[in-house]
Amino acid sequence: MGIKLFDIMSQSEIFNFGDSNSDTGGLVAGEGFRLGLPFGQTFFKSASGRFCDGRLIIDFLMDAMNLPFLNPILDSVGAPDFQNGCNFATGGATIRPANAAAQSPFSFNIQVAQFIRFKTRALEFLSQDTELEGYLPTEEIFSQALYMFDVGQNDLDGAFYSKSEDEVIALIPTLLSALAYGIENLYSQGARNFWIHNTGPLGCLPRIINPYRKDSSKLDQFGCVASHNRAVNLFNMKLHDLCINLRQELPEANVTYVDIYSIKINLIVNYSQYGFEQPIAACCGYGGPPLNFDSRIACGVTKNLNGSTVTANPCDNPAVYVNWDGNHYTEAANLFVFQQILSGNYSDPPPPANQTPFLAGLEVKSC
Repeated sequence: MGIKLFDIMSQSEIFNFGDSNSDTGGLVAGEGFRLGLPFGQTFFKSASGRFCDGRLIIDFLMDAMNLPFLNPILDSVGAPDFQNGCNFATGGATIRPANAAAQSPFSFNIQVAQFIRFKTRALEFLSQDTELEGYLPTEEIFSQALYMFDVGQNDLDGAFYSKSEDEVIALIPTLLSALAYGIENLYSQGARNFWIHNTGPLGCLPRIINPYRKDSSKLDQFGCVASHNRAVNLFNMKLHDLCINLRQELPEANVTYVDIYSIKINLIVNYSQYGFEQPIAACCGYGGPPLNFDSRIACGVTKNLNGSTVTANPCDNPAVYVNWDGNHYTEAANLFVFQQILSGNYSDPPPPANQTPFLAGLEVKSC
């Protein structure tokens, strides 16, 4: 069975695992990674540790539940409490242990290990001082909380740098086995409610398209790199199978598979229907149309290129762009994805036909 989207509103605690798609400051805190403005400019008006101009999907979820944003486990300074859960996600994280300098050292297995230590220490402190219940999760909270996952994109992305498409596809069973092991480990720790995002259309990111943009044979009809999206689709299909298997193997588990890929590809293909003007070009980048992306200079950076000093500045209106910096989505796109998730149309199992739509009565703050 799965945790119904309507029932998420009754959850007041979330433990999140993943990469930059849901990192609320973990990499910045854990590695001292410098991520200043224009990141964060749209909502936070200052650097927020997020790889976005504003809020992420996880932020909109917390907003909808009238809860504070999730604190990164690696950044406890200034955090009022962890009673509502915490975030283990870090930018660049992979399912498999990191093996490249560009990847976060906080891979999924490390994030699970961090959670286990966090839980152990929290329960130890609570056994010594019950007044800490206002700041730390209890055993009951750990068992009733929602455990969210969005990871795998960086494994596939990184593999394509050194492997053929067939070799990347051959890696998928290993990735899913490692993911399953981590989820089963969390289940053994008392976790019961799992919400698993599949991977978005990797081949539609400007950074991925850039090396192939002059070879139309590598691109699909939407201008996305076909090989990368084929691999992602197979990964997602096998991830869906894994979710079904987990429901059978973990008898008390509620496992919901969320089809992020379908939401994002629909947004990219039909962008104008949803008020967007740029489906693939980066808002914050350098180089102009069609991608506004140059791998030599990152968003917000000033650099000397070909004898000239240039800056990768943000666009005037990020709300009409799907992509923020060549790698990540804008706040406006994240809001769209969030609203589609909560419709219940992209989850398996789906909400019952007679269930009140999850968005009914919610005040979701717009961009």
